Amino acid sequence: VVKAVNTRETRKLTFMAPRVKLTNPDKVLYPATGTTKSEIFDYYTRIAEVMVPHIAGRPATRKRWPNGVEQSSFFEKQLASSAPDWLPRASVSHRSGTTTYPIIDSADGLAWIAQQAALEVHVPQWRFVAEWTRKGEELKPGPATRLVFDLDPGEGVTMMQLAKVARAVRDLIADIGLTTFPLTSGSKGLHLYSPLDKPVSSQGAVTLAKRVAQQLETSMPKLVTATMTKSLRAGKVFVDWSQNSGSKTTIAPYSLRGREYPTVAAPRSWEELDDKKLRQLRYDEVLQRVERDGDLLAQLDADVHVPDRLSKYRDMRDASKTPEPVPISKPVGGEGNTFVIQEHHARRLHYDFRLERDGVLVSWAVPKNLPETTSVNHLAVHTEDHPLEYGGFEGTIPKGEYGAGKVLIWDSGTYEAEKFRDDEVIVTLHGSRISGRYALIQTNGDQWLAHRMKDQKVFEFDELAPMLASEGSVAALKPSQWAFEGKWDGYRLLVDADHGTVRLRSRSGRDVTGEYPQLRSLAADLTDHHAVLDGEVVALDASGVPSFNEMQNRGRATSVQYWAFDLLYLDGRSLLRAKYSDRRKLLETLSQASSLIVPDLLPGDSGEALDRSAQRGWEGVIAKRRDSTYQPGRRSASWVKDKHWKTQEIVIGGWKAGEGGRSSGIGALLMGIPSDGGLHFAGRVGTGFTERDLANLKKTLAPLHTDRSPFDAPLPSRDARGVTFVEPVLVGEVRYSEWTPDGRLRQSSWRGLRSDKEPSEVVRE
Repeated sequence: VVKAVNTRETRKLTFMAPRVKLTNPDKVLYPATGTTKSEIFDYYTRIAEVMVPHIAGRPATRKRWPNGVEQSSFFEKQLASSAPDWLPRASVSHRSGTTTYPIIDSADGLAWIAQQAALEVHVPQWRFVAEWTRKGEELKPGPATRLVFDLDPGEGVTMMQLAKVARAVRDLIADIGLTTFPLTSGSKGLHLYSPLDKPVSSQGAVTLAKRVAQQLETSMPKLVTATMTKSLRAGKVFVDWSQNSGSKTTIAPYSLRGREYPTVAAPRSWEELDDKKLRQLRYDEVLQRVERDGDLLAQLDADVHVPDRLSKYRDMRDASKTPEPVPISKPVGGEGNTFVIQEHHARRLHYDFRLERDGVLVSWAVPKNLPETTSVNHLAVHTEDHPLEYGGFEGTIPKGEYGAGKVLIWDSGTYEAEKFRDDEVIVTLHGSRISGRYALIQTNGDQWLAHRMKDQKVFEFDELAPMLASEGSVAALKPSQWAFEGKWDGYRLLVDADHGTVRLRSRSGRDVTGEYPQLRSLAADLTDHHAVLDGEVVALDASGVPSFNEMQNRGRATSVQYWAFDLLYLDGRSLLRAKYSDRRKLLETLSQASSLIVPDLLPGDSGEALDRSAQRGWEGVIAKRRDSTYQPGRRSASWVKDKHWKTQEIVIGGWKAGEGGRSSGIGALLMGIPSDGGLHFAGRVGTGFTERDLANLKKTLAPLHTDRSPFDAPLPSRDARGVTFVEPVLVGEVRYSEWTPDGRLRQSSWRGLRSDKEPSEVVRE
């Protein structure tokens, strides 16, 4: 089975705030015009609606200028391990090995391109196709879907001569039924594209394009050459046919160019090619043209179905004949945790059990419904994923349609997942008619068993892990749906206050009760209750602002406090499934009757919240959905953190001696980030230390000395010279300006040790 891969939805993209966070927005990438990275980011997200159809389904090679067009650039084919998980990708085998490429099929993908300072996007003339193999569905290079001719001017050739050759190409291939679309390349020449009614092999495309070029060389010998030899191009137009090769790429339509000025590979009309003032266009001009004229290449790349998790569902239904929801758009991943059981009076009565997961309802048909006791197992047949809208569907599917019969909602609610693998799912259901712990286990193909398990304790402090926030921007979040809290420079702590006793646990699960004698008063504050709190321990500076530096010396700090922001358990009742807004009201009520510190929410919208947190010297803002539940141990999109500066937790892998006054001590620390292959070297940090920091670090690192490098690859010679390696067991935190292409932190500055973190918890932010 072979299916072409592109995107049907790209013609009607709905634009929301990209999920890519822009860094260094004011960096100038085109010095001649002062064009900044934020303007490039804006261009690629706004042009996505017309650009994506021409690059979707194709491997994207990027040409990057991290420091602007006046500095060096490099091509990047291999997708870095740090690329976001949501970015589609596929691999191509070359003679030199296998390369994994990104597939840019959305505005988010182009936003990621811009964030990488990848000014140019290059794609081939073929798309990936999906093939079924023994390993399942795999993407493979497919046939060419279009022809391209690159008209490259030799010395002395004018734009009018290029236009003359372009018209000759158009007229020649019109005789074989092909339509041609012209573009000014954004560099010196013109590009011509022709859609193929029936895809052909890349070699077939090369053969056809070469014959066209050679025929023009024969009919226009003084103006055209089809020969690649550069010495023969002076005064002539080289009709480059070779870019139809399966191993070659061409600058994509609407891509920027890394030239002196921010020009674009811009679609043009044939009438424009008659204009003696024809020139290359800048990105701002292209945006205006698209706003006015739309996509002049709209007929170049026909819409082709993109397989997604709802493809099978749509293929089995006719939206004009069934009342079931049949969404056209691709499912968008999410963090929802709803379930529904539908009573389905089809040919035989059965029950459909559905769990919300990653933007769809994962579904099983269960003939006898879920078992009520632990003593029996029931058959469950895994079926196609359903859209989220199906969770509220009730109605009658007409006779003759798939699943014909009456559908009723038997029960619905929320669930917590212990395990969600391809062959095993364990969840705890919270419904009106059914609740409890269930396992679904695959036995053979689509055959599964549903089993009622013994219930575990709903709440156990020693096994509780804090909910984590996702990195992102809060700018587009509405205050009617989101609450805004401050983000402070402290350590995360869970507190179990039980009628006069108190226990403290760090984010990593360590019992740290003895490390914070200043917080013993919490026991007295909450002596009439049993409460479990989530919050941060902070050390305040002389201005009353949480200070990370003061936290490093909290033994001497004059003011160490616990700032609570969530209530997870109160007097026998777990609040994990309660809405954030309800938990917050209970927490505020609890604080009013005690000395518990609960900082106020930040008023106003996201912009005002960011401004107020900056004025108070806080680290940033955390936005929390007012209707979200507490998800222990999960990094959830229901909580979003937006920091005023960038920080990164690192693992210390060694140190280098200082110079001058520091020659007898530490001059810089070697930083590492855990990865699948080991500890990745992330550079050195040599600023931000106090003399006390350096003395304490040398004392702390001395017993950790090792002769063996903890890093997964040999260090560059300048970094390896004079290094003392240490066991990678200590976590620190640094500020930094950006990541370099080779995975190093640029302009890093030391903030302090993170005794509350384990190396296994460190991930690249």
